[in-house]
Amino acid sequence: MRIYDIISDKRDNKELTDEQIRFFVKGYTKGEIEHYHASALLMAIYLNGMTDRETVTLTKEMAESGDMLDLSAIDGITVDKHSTGGVGDKTTLIVAPIVASVGLKTAKMSGRGLGHTGGTIDKLESIDGFCTSLSPEIFIDKVKKHGICVVGQSGDLAPADKKIYALRDATATVGSMPLIASSIMSKKLAAGASCIVLDVKTGSGAFMKTPEDAEALSEKMVNIGKSAGRKVAAVISDMDTPLGKNIGNSLEVIEAVEVLKNGENSDLREVSLVLAGNIIALAEGISADEGIKKATAQLESGAAYEKFREFISAQGGDLRQIDDPSLFKQPLYSSDVLCAEDGFIGSMNAEMIGSASVILGAGRVKKDDPIDHSAGIILHRKTGDRVLKGEKIATLYTDSKESFDSAEKLIRQSITVTSEKIERPPLIYKVIY
Repeated sequence: MRIYDIISDKRDNKELTDEQIRFFVKGYTKGEIEHYHASALLMAIYLNGMTDRETVTLTKEMAESGDMLDLSAIDGITVDKHSTGGVGDKTTLIVAPIVASVGLKTAKMSGRGLGHTGGTIDKLESIDGFCTSLSPEIFIDKVKKHGICVVGQSGDLAPADKKIYALRDATATVGSMPLIASSIMSKKLAAGASCIVLDVKTGSGAFMKTPEDAEALSEKMVNIGKSAGRKVAAVISDMDTPLGKNIGNSLEVIEAVEVLKNGENSDLREVSLVLAGNIIALAEGISADEGIKKATAQLESGAAYEKFREFISAQGGDLRQIDDPSLFKQPLYSSDVLCAEDGFIGSMNAEMIGSASVILGAGRVKKDDPIDHSAGIILHRKTGDRVLKGEKIATLYTDSKESFDSAEKLIRQSITVTSEKIERPPLIYKVIY
């Protein structure tokens, strides 16, 4: 078998066989296939797509290219949740303790933030002492004891995906639906959970800009999961506007704790309950409505908050910061963004707002960039809200005073003010099983 023939078949829009896909994944992972050959094949896939069977095979081969985490030692149902990325998306910090508090086992590997989207691991590491690097044995032991453990992606998990993704990034082939689906699901399958809920974002701050594209991606990923014998659902949620009001690492932990303490209703609370409810529904074989009711009961009773505190303590985190947010590292400087006119917030560009938080120090442009856990943004008004001239619409926080001008410029560019109130897009567009 020759890589040349595989490239020419896909160039001519032929369906690749399982053997051809396996040959490519194994050969490229081992370094036996040149980058220029792999680039040509990825571009052919980008232009001609893949069938569902091809996509399932590609995902399976990438998942099995490295370590496959074995969670069989954990009694009970193992669950996982994955977001396709957004701004202010701290739902894992709320969803994981909710589902763990009903007895499900949340074994989760999360990533760091890159670009305008934040990362769960960065948020958790803003808590003093919290450890996100654990051996597989300790990881499994903590899930067994506490029902929840969240760590950084480690070991040799889906190495084929790492190599292929780096090449996609360099060859303008990132935006291929089957390549996106296989990249996400190869890591989820390798991570071992039996029930997976995907939070597929759509809007200005998401990779999938339209609900139609988000639905197409969701259907592909759910199909892949089912083909691998997993229970999978996808929740399509809005990311035109940042989720919640806080953007930045310790700021997002603080807001998540406010929700877990049963604070006021918010978009963050609603999306978190839908995600948690669908995980419970999948795991227990009940309806989504019943699952959401169970999730809401765990939140309102305080059981989820107590599980969160147990989780933070079990991984070495300082509970004093959870009880008293003023103990988090405080930024050196803050600056308010004031509204220039009366009216209503007509729209917000979540990607621009996320980029403003990166400028302030809350995120990275390159994967090795340092971040400031205290930097970020608090939004005082969101789409649809009434605003008055001179009123605060956002507060910026940073240790780098010179970053204020650029960040404020982006915030102002991201927000439109209209004379009439507009309705926000729905928080949840659809749930796909």
